[in-house]
Amino acid sequence: MRITVDIEDESLDELSRITGQDKKSPAVAFAVNEYIKREKAKEFGRLLREGAFDYPATNDEIERGDG
Repeated sequence: MRITVDIEDESLDELSRITGQDKKSPAVAFAVNEYIKREKAKEFGRLLREGAFDYPATNDEIERGDG
């Protein structure tokens, strides 16, 4: 999908440096995908902390390999 976005030159230059992408579109696409991955990981961590997943084995059992 194509979109038009206004991004300051300095920000785009920094983004290209950070992502290692020489072209603008791949740099922006990479940054968007990484942002999405990080947000999903944060949400998963939040769900883990809140006990949203019910595992039948304890942490000790999992670490020993009996769970």
